[in-house]
Amino acid sequence: MQSLYEWDFSGKRVDLTKIVEKNIKEFGPGLEDESFIWQLATGVVEHLPEIDKIIATSAPEWPIDQITIIDRNVLRIGLYELLFGDKEAVPPKVAINEAIELAKSFGGESSGKFINGVLGTVFKEIGETK
Repeated sequence: MQSLYEWDFSGKRVDLTKIVEKNIKEFGPGLEDESFIWQLATGVVEHLPEIDKIIATSAPEWPIDQITIIDRNVLRIGLYELLFGDKEAVPPKVAINEAIELAKSFGGESSGKFINGVLGTVFKEIGETK
């Protein structure tokens, strides 16, 4: 989340790879497996147009550029995990819960409810189509 936040804050003009490498070095010394971090960061960016379209559809009263950077990137991570991630490694309800906890910890007063509402709506919709 930290890396995506920095990347988004820069207007997506800074190389995400360099940001992720810096953050792993600073916040994850001794981390044995970095693959999940890379999977999330590159997966979100790879699917960004689709993910942002889903956010715009699921939260039409909140244009994407008006959603706080934290909330926007927590949603992106949560949606990536819900739609494109390994469901056995991270079950949908776990992905939603983790996103809500990130929003509560780092977002604003109503971030957790907002994230829950958007991800819950998407989860219900994909559950009906599968």
